[in-house]
Amino acid sequence: MTAVRQVDVLVVGAGPAGLAAAARLATAGAGRVEVLERETRPGGVPRHCPHGGFGTWTRPLTGPRYAHLLTAAAERAGAVIRTRTTALDWEVAATSGTNVLLIVGPEGPEALAARAVVLATGARERPRAARLVPGTRPAGVYTTGELQQAVHLFGQRIGTRAVVVGARDVSYAAARTVRTAGAEVVALVTEHPRARTSPARARSARLVQGVPLLTDTTVTELLGHGRLSGVRVRHRDGRTTVLPCDTVVFTGDFVPDHELARRGALDLDPGTRGPAVHTALHTSRPGVFAAGNLLHAVEPAGTAAREGARAAAAVLRHLAGAPWPHPGIPVTVEAPLRWITPNLLTPDRSHPAAAPPPPHLLRIDAPLPRPVLYVHQDGRLLHRARLGVRTAQPHRTLTLGVSWHGRVDPEGGEVRVSAG
Repeated sequence: MTAVRQVDVLVVGAGPAGLAAAARLATAGAGRVEVLERETRPGGVPRHCPHGGFGTWTRPLTGPRYAHLLTAAAERAGAVIRTRTTALDWEVAATSGTNVLLIVGPEGPEALAARAVVLATGARERPRAARLVPGTRPAGVYTTGELQQAVHLFGQRIGTRAVVVGARDVSYAAARTVRTAGAEVVALVTEHPRARTSPARARSARLVQGVPLLTDTTVTELLGHGRLSGVRVRHRDGRTTVLPCDTVVFTGDFVPDHELARRGALDLDPGTRGPAVHTALHTSRPGVFAAGNLLHAVEPAGTAAREGARAAAAVLRHLAGAPWPHPGIPVTVEAPLRWITPNLLTPDRSHPAAAPPPPHLLRIDAPLPRPVLYVHQDGRLLHRARLGVRTAQPHRTLTLGVSWHGRVDPEGGEVRVSAG
């Protein structure tokens, strides 16, 4: 039996959410704060995104610079960051009831007991096999993350002609990485009738950079042996075409990296597929919190970092003896809404929250002109909000304020959010 070592807070994942949580916890004197990261360096996805768009409007940063600043802040505060270390499973200490994580790293296996655990394992793209694209298994097949690591971290060559599957923001970032590597982008291919990015970005890629966009088109097969030689695509009218290429990049289709949450028997939300969380980011397992893109695949790094700081504030209250919330009232959505987070409420009018919770985040599956959000419980309208956009788009996050929380019946049924 491996001896159990005690820490105060264990953060799993050294991306923006995990590092922000660790920095705030260590600064506040939460005790020994350790961060586990399975990669060789902390920072998460931003460290292999050399483009700008990170930081703030007044201080824009590249991804690696942003990752460096978050890492430095956590280390300067006193958090211990352990790289090449993976959390495998859970136990519960028989005497204290605290959570114990079984981990493995360069020093071998270890068991860590923690008074609080913050899960910040992020999200991942579904690879070609999970998307059920048939064909052989040739070289030259990537996800966006694999492409960025190959090009920006390891300086590898990727081929000369690439097809990018998807037309989201991340797809256009992948196309830029392909060009950085000296390869030609044959086309962006999407099953949707239009690109799911800003019109200006789509126009720039098509007119300025000369990247074709094939809409209403699906990749149906990978061709080639040894090395990819092309992809077969099917158009909506049934026609099929072969696009000659030696590289294909599957982008988007993010899912929460929730294996550890599942191993810990945490309740998962059916919409986000990440852990179900209260407004203060408590999960269904006492002592365990979750933050970042584990909860919503996928939002910008700044959103994840802010959630990490929020989770840290909740951890500090937990360490000070605050009671763990009851299971809570589920907050669910109706089509065309896809998911909402946070997705649990525990109304308690006798004990107001330490600070007003931030708004809920939502996504939709289809464009929604002149969007209005409605919140109901047991057929009773709690809230109606007209959103300040002409048309809500699937690739953009919507927000729902929390002024209606006080009207939720603690003894009532689930809260339903719909759009019209």
